[in-house]
Amino acid sequence: MQQLFGSLLGLLLASIAVLLGFFPPPALGLKVAYNNAWIEGTPLAWTNKNMYKTDTATFVSGGVASIGGTADIGGNAETQGLKQYATHKNYRLIYVIVEVAYRLVANKAAGINTLADLRGKRVGTMPGTSAEVFVRTLLASAGVNQGDYTQVSGNVCMRAPCGANTFPSQLKAKQIDAFGIWETAVELGIEAIGEANAAVFQNASLYREIYSLYATADSLKDAATRNKIVHYVKALNQTLDVFRNEPDKVYATVGSAIGVDVPVLKNVWADHAWGPGSLGEDLVDYLVREEQYLSKADKRSPISRADLAKFIDSSVYEDAKKL
Repeated sequence: MQQLFGSLLGLLLASIAVLLGFFPPPALGLKVAYNNAWIEGTPLAWTNKNMYKTDTATFVSGGVASIGGTADIGGNAETQGLKQYATHKNYRLIYVIVEVAYRLVANKAAGINTLADLRGKRVGTMPGTSAEVFVRTLLASAGVNQGDYTQVSGNVCMRAPCGANTFPSQLKAKQIDAFGIWETAVELGIEAIGEANAAVFQNASLYREIYSLYATADSLKDAATRNKIVHYVKALNQTLDVFRNEPDKVYATVGSAIGVDVPVLKNVWADHAWGPGSLGEDLVDYLVREEQYLSKADKRSPISRADLAKFIDSSVYEDAKKL
C-alpha cells in the first residue's frame, strides 16, 4: 500500500510540474561536441564539471558538423555554422556562448600604421575559418581587397615559446607583416615584436566571432533530447555568469585546459563578451552580411534571409529561463 501511495504521489507531482511548465530532470546521455583547444569552448567543460548536476554530458571532439551524428549539440563559430547550414537546413543555432572581437596585429617596422598600409603586405590567417572572414572584412573596410595583399597560412600558438611555423614566430621573423586570428595567438604576436612596435586593429561592428551552440531541428522536436538540452543551457547560463562576473574563479582552470599562461589569458579576457548573446533580429542581420561574403567565397547560392531567420531558434533559451 505504501509503495502504491508513493507511486501515485510521484505521478501527481509530475503532472503538476507539467501543468506549471516545469521540466523534469533529464535522463543521462547528452553528447556535446566542441574543440577543446580554444578559449571559446571552455564554458562547455566548466558547465559539465561544476553546474550540470542533473546529468553527465559526454564530450566528443568536433563542432556543429557533429550534431545529428556523434553529438546532440555542438559548439562552433558562426562561420562554420553558416557553412554547415548551407547544406543542412535542419541545423539550428540555439544559444550564443561568447562574442569575440578579433584583433589583427601588424609590425610597424614594415611601415604599417593604418589598415590601408597593408596593401602589398603579407598577412597571415587561417583559410576557411572565422579568422579569414575577419581579416578580409577588416581590410576591405579600408579599401584593401583580396588580391591587394598576400595571404599567408600558418599555425596558431597559444603559449610561448611559439614554433617556427606559427603566426607569432613568423611575425617576429618578418616572414609576414601582420596576422589576424583568435586569441591568445595575437597577444603572443604583440609580445613577440614588443608592444611599442605593434599596430593593433580591431572593429567589432565589422566583425566579431559569435561562438554558438547548435542542435538539429529533429533533436529539438524529440521531448527527451530537448529536455536534456534545456537543462544543459540552464547550467550554461550559470557558468557564463561566473565567466562574466567572477573570472578569477576560472582563469586557472581555463588556462590549464587549453595550455595558456594565466597572465596572457587575463590580457585577452576583456575581448570576450560572455553570453548569453542576442538571438534577435540583430543576429539575423549580422548573419545576412556574413553570408553574402561566405556564399561568394564558397561559390554557392546565398542563403535567403528567411532561411537564416529559421536557422536561429531561441525557444531552448527561453525554456531554460523558466527552470
